[in-house]
Amino acid sequence: MIAARPGQPSGRDLLPRTAVLIPALDEEQALPAVLEALPVDRLHSVIVADNGSTDNTAAVARALGAIVVREPRRGYGSACLAGIRHLSDLPIPPAAIVFLDADHPESAARLPLVLDPLARGADLVLGVRVGPGGGTGNRHMHARWGNRIVLVTARLLFGRSFRDLAPFRAIRMGALERLVMDDRDWGWTLQMQLRAVRHRLVIVEVDAPHLPRAGGRSKISGRLGMSLRVGAKMFYTLARERLRAAGPRPR
Repeated sequence: MIAARPGQPSGRDLLPRTAVLIPALDEEQALPAVLEALPVDRLHSVIVADNGSTDNTAAVARALGAIVVREPRRGYGSACLAGIRHLSDLPIPPAAIVFLDADHPESAARLPLVLDPLARGADLVLGVRVGPGGGTGNRHMHARWGNRIVLVTARLLFGRSFRDLAPFRAIRMGALERLVMDDRDWGWTLQMQLRAVRHRLVIVEVDAPHLPRAGGRSKISGRLGMSLRVGAKMFYTLARERLRAAGPRPR
């Protein structure tokens, strides 16, 4: 953790140069609470990457002041990549991006949690999900154990311990560009963390309150079959990134 010192900048100083990117698939019920919790008037921009929604997600996002980027090709990573392309092409791109789930307003209300370490020199900040009473924020046993197994394997293969594959995260734009992200679905968060290790980025983890969804239904953790598919993709990502790490180390 990068300790704060008197006179150092805070995450609030970064808000005008920070974009918030929210991948969303059929989230018209949950999205309003998230967007209403954001300090939209102080941010560089708020992007909702609509990942082929069949409900009113896009209309809800626009009505609440967000910019909608459409990505019909399904996949969490596909939505993130579409949002990043939009931000990169702007005349004045943001200095940092915060990634948010479309169903957790408590994260949207706490942007300084992940921006404060960036302001003090971190490159990547992960908001570790912490539930009421200090336990894990994931209510589903199979998802908790799957997450734990992936993280233990990542430590064995890459020599770096992580506490979570947190969707709530912030990264400097320049650091993100160095990672050359390309995962199009469930390996996105893991790929970012593993490539950040390989590129020797300064990575900080902070506790972030994680409560039940604001509305709708989880696309992954609420269903065992989907969790198993995600787990398989995570191990594919671990293998792929380990092979990549065997090559020349990036400068």
